Amino acid sequence: MLFNSYIFILAFLPLTLLIYFLLGRATERPFNKVFLVLASFVFYGYNNPSYVPIIFLSILINYALSQGMLRLTQKPVRVLLFLLGICGNLGVLFAFKYHDFFAENLNAAFSLSLPLNHWMLPLGISFFTFQQLSYVIDSYSRKVPAYNFLDYSLFVTFFPQLIAGPIVLHSEIVPQFADPKNRHFNTDNFAPGLYGFARGLFKKVIVADTFAKAVEAGFASALSLNTNEAWFVALGYTLQLYFDFSGYCDMATGIGLMFNIRIPMNFNSPYKSLNIREFWQRWHITLSRFLTNYVYFPLGGSRRGKARTYLNLMIVFLLSGLWHGAGWLFLLWGLMHGVMSVLYRIFRNPYDRLHPALQWIVTFTFVIVAWVFFRATALSDALAIVKSMFIMNFGPLRSDITSAFALPGGFHPGYNAIYMMLWYVLSMAVVLGLPNNYERIMSFRPTAKNALATVFLLVFSILSLSGVSVFLYFNF
Repeated sequence: MLFNSYIFILAFLPLTLLIYFLLGRATERPFNKVFLVLASFVFYGYNNPSYVPIIFLSILINYALSQGMLRLTQKPVRVLLFLLGICGNLGVLFAFKYHDFFAENLNAAFSLSLPLNHWMLPLGISFFTFQQLSYVIDSYSRKVPAYNFLDYSLFVTFFPQLIAGPIVLHSEIVPQFADPKNRHFNTDNFAPGLYGFARGLFKKVIVADTFAKAVEAGFASALSLNTNEAWFVALGYTLQLYFDFSGYCDMATGIGLMFNIRIPMNFNSPYKSLNIREFWQRWHITLSRFLTNYVYFPLGGSRRGKARTYLNLMIVFLLSGLWHGAGWLFLLWGLMHGVMSVLYRIFRNPYDRLHPALQWIVTFTFVIVAWVFFRATALSDALAIVKSMFIMNFGPLRSDITSAFALPGGFHPGYNAIYMMLWYVLSMAVVLGLPNNYERIMSFRPTAKNALATVFLLVFSILSLSGVSVFLYFNF
């Protein structure tokens, strides 16, 4: 089920909120949590019920392994359970997401005939696998309290963050559900939650999906773009991904608050960054945290000399690229960010002495170029777009790119390019000039202005739901 759908907005969300708080008010027993877990399974399996057994078995096995590591004292047994947890989670992820990629490449490279699974990728498997991996690792380190199976299930399945993150830690979610006052409806949380949901929905439906049409047309003609078109297409995807992902994060944060649950920040105005390190401190914050705590630090971090630090950074970013998708272009994108991070480490002192405006131009230009490889379906397309961006072959914008920004009412198509430029200018002004929505949500005040803004954004976005589009991070 998608946040940006009629069934979710008009039925699932209000009914789930109503029943959850009615149960929380009616009895002190955890029936409200049982209901929320069941509702999350319905949310997860709405479009494909075959996904539900996969995540349920994953929860069951991981909980059993973690309980064994917490309760047993024999180190060899605990190590065995730990290895089973790590290998089991990564093995399932590999089977669904990476098996065919590696098999196809091995078949092509060595003339083999390895069979392909052709399995459909379960929604959110990368997210709930990493979330449970963190729990398994913390269980081995005895950093996990003795949660019951219901609490653990709710930690994994809580539907606002189930499919596209953030990758939360048990310590951030479970204690909030255990707090008795969070069992009851709270207007002080519901109002900013609805406000955040409305802003996120507007970002997705109105802004990101508009850019998506131009981006789709541009990448479909990647080999024949002039310089103007290449820059508009590359920047368009940069903005589409920003508003799509940040819109999801805003909606997840807002829904969480409606249930009196504060989901951690996952997106903090990353395009304001002045260097690549800052970018990754702002973009997909919880993924960066996971890779730092559970990969980079165990590898030695920056404690074993410069060469080892650079190697560790490259490993982390290659894993980040592979986490996003089973494809060479995702690996290349990760490699690009790894190389940029190493270069920043090497030349940090002279770089940081540059004017902040120049630092921003360097960082943002790199991010735009890297996103081209992230979005393209073929290396030739990505290289053609990047080449067109810098060969100074200027020309008019083709109509299939500008038509995405046409105003309703039959205005002359010649004005579409002007409307398109206004969209880009206004979007960049929002991205660079306004505080991020997480800060707005957390500092929300129940004023008439905010109430009108919430109603307008909700109504306008719902009326614009002509078609349901999947969030980009659902693909990862």
